[in-house]
This record gives sequence, structure tokens and C-alpha cells, in this order.
Amino acid sequence: MQQPHVPAGRPAVDGTAPDTAAPAPRSAPGAARILVVDDDTTVAEIVAGYLGRAGYVVDRAADGPAALNRAAAHWPDLVVLDLMLPGMDGLEVCRRLRARASVPVVMLTARGDEDDRITGLEVGADDYVTKPFSPRELVLRVQSVLRRALPGTGAGPLTAVGVTVDPTARRATKNGTELSLTLREFDLLAFFMRHPGRAYSREDLMREVWGWDFGDLSTVTVHIRRLRGKVEDDPARPRLIQTVWGVGYRFEPSGAEEEG
Repeated sequence: MQQPHVPAGRPAVDGTAPDTAAPAPRSAPGAARILVVDDDTTVAEIVAGYLGRAGYVVDRAADGPAALNRAAAHWPDLVVLDLMLPGMDGLEVCRRLRARASVPVVMLTARGDEDDRITGLEVGADDYVTKPFSPRELVLRVQSVLRRALPGTGAGPLTAVGVTVDPTARRATKNGTELSLTLREFDLLAFFMRHPGRAYSREDLMREVWGWDFGDLSTVTVHIRRLRGKVEDDPARPRLIQTVWGVGYRFEPSGAEEEG
């Protein structure tokens, strides 16, 4: 199985344990709990080591059933989840976790097929990292997802055409009914509603919503499709999140029918 790329100065990942010269600091009280799910012991040790040194409380599981049991015992603040697991794959684990409660998921995949990455996003993964990867990059992505998962401060509710987003409560409703949105779907909707009538490219949205200057732009496309399915009366004829051909997307607060 492909291994994460360890930065220069670290020993090569060849089945040996990760660098343990500097002991991991004890996690601060109230530190976020992260569940790492990977059947490759070396990968799991490296990821857990880096996350531990970053100050997180880390639980580990080597397969799907173990991951679900561990999550039931200590519900995580975020899950780092390998796509290819024995018995129950990461997609099914993600579905079952999300059926119980909302939890951010960063998916790991050794597959290069775009369809696999898109499927992961469609079942609710908030981000993904393709193996081999830099553990430091993974930590940054985890920090980014957790930072966006925290309730906002000082931002009042936003309302347009029956849709209301409350950034402080991290709650969104449509005509009074609560919407079941993933972390990124909520952020994307809130961003659109803060900037009505303005067209944004997928690159713009990747930078402003995901916080990255690079990345697979199909991530944005998948999230737009999922979000339309939850906020539009007819996702096939979107009135709120409209396509601006040759540019990207625009939020139309009037709900007027898309031109062209």
C-alpha cells in the first residue's frame, strides 16, 4: 500500500516506526478528538504521531466495525478515514457515521481514479488527501476543517427566499425546516448568501470556502450539486445557485429563473 510522504529529515517510511525522537506533548484539556481509521499500521502510526504532536487527542481503528465501535465509545470531533478498508470500506463507514450525527471527515485514498474521490465527497467527506501524502499537509487540512467546524462569532443570520443560515449556531433552514448540511455545504451556502449576485469561479470558491489556493476543482462541482439538491425546489432548474457559463456560479437572492 502506498505510504505518506515523510518530509526531509525524517526516516524513510519502509515499515519501521515513525520518528519518535521528540515525544508527543500531552494534549491540552478540551483538545479536539480525532479518530484515525487505516488498516496500514505504519500509515496509522505516522498520522497519529503527527496529529498527537499537533496537540490533538487521537484514537485509532484498523477496520470499519472497530471504527464505529470506537466512535460510539468516544464520539470524535473529526475522522481521518481511509477509503480502502477490509470488510467494510470507508464509504460505508462514512455513511454510518453520518447517519448517527454530523462529524467532519477527511478521507484518505490511494486510488487515482477521480470517480472514487467524487464518490467520497458525495457521501459527505469534507476533504480528501491522496496517498502518498505529506503528514504535515494532512495536519494543515485537519486544522482547516476543524477551524471551519467551530461556530462563528459576531455574524447574524442570513435569509433569502425562505432559506436562513445562522453562522453562530451553524444551522440552516428552508421554509422553517432544518437542512442537513455537511460542514463544507454549510460554509458554501453561507459564503454565497454573504455575497449575493456576484459570480465566483471554482478557483475562487476553492480559495474562499476551502481555504486552499490549489486542489481538485471537481470538489467544488460535487458540493454545488449536493447543495442544490438540498436548497433548490427543482435542482435540475436551479434558481438560487445559478451557473454563470464560462465563469462559475452566482447566488441569486431573488430566486429568479436562471437565464439562458
